[in-house]
Amino acid sequence: MRLLILLSIVLFSCNKENSADESIPTPYRITKTISYNSVSVDVIIDKPAINELDVLLVFHGSVTSDNEILTAANNTLDKFKGILDRNDMMIVSVAYPQEFVLFGDNIVKCEAALLWLKTKASQELGVTVKKIFLGGHSQGGYMVTRLNTMHQTNGVIANAPGPLNLVYRCQLEENGQIQSSAVCTKLKNMYGSTSTNPNGYQLRSLLNFKNGFKSDILFVQGLSDSPIQMYSWPTFKQEVLSCTNCQLREFTEILGGGHGALFESPIAKATFNQFINSR
Repeated sequence: MRLLILLSIVLFSCNKENSADESIPTPYRITKTISYNSVSVDVIIDKPAINELDVLLVFHGSVTSDNEILTAANNTLDKFKGILDRNDMMIVSVAYPQEFVLFGDNIVKCEAALLWLKTKASQELGVTVKKIFLGGHSQGGYMVTRLNTMHQTNGVIANAPGPLNLVYRCQLEENGQIQSSAVCTKLKNMYGSTSTNPNGYQLRSLLNFKNGFKSDILFVQGLSDSPIQMYSWPTFKQEVLSCTNCQLREFTEILGGGHGALFESPIAKATFNQFINSR
């Protein structure tokens, strides 16, 4: 009888230890296919060793092939993680497609990732999602700016967002002044040239999405970025600042900074962290 009692105590202690171990939050980095309303997209999740956390949802820039999007998503996650001054945020990087879609149509995949994070991530990952921030670089900056006209979050950061002006960019390609791209080729196949049908190009340009921001947004732009970007940047900035139905808009311009100014400039990094930590 005494032996049975001792055995029961040992088994109870072991089960208690195992239960405690299972409740300890663990860090991980995984690739996961998520879905919202039948729209699926791959995401890379970098989770710290806590289960109640704020989340930074990030979006990579342009790639030439969808074979490169997971690499781009990983690299973008690393870049944002490298400038974040806190280690208690989960970062989710969206590997949204580009190769076989008309420019701008991939916003559907990006929106699905955001709505999954808002409504399903906590249950699927066994965490509690608190604040949600969006971060994007280049075409990813285009995506988060557009998402900010669609859904509210705790804040948005867009580095060198674009294309700002697809009419200007694709016209340069049509005139042979710059190398042709898949983006403009697909648009031309759909709408015709920029001279015959500029409206199709204008509707997909970021210059068409400078109103109705639902959350505070920080734009970072290196002033030594490419001529294509800088041609329309002053116009975009002025029109965003003139918005009458937007939440707070902040601009950090880096003198001498290039396309990746957010990740290279100490001033931009400090502004980025101040923006997140103050909300």
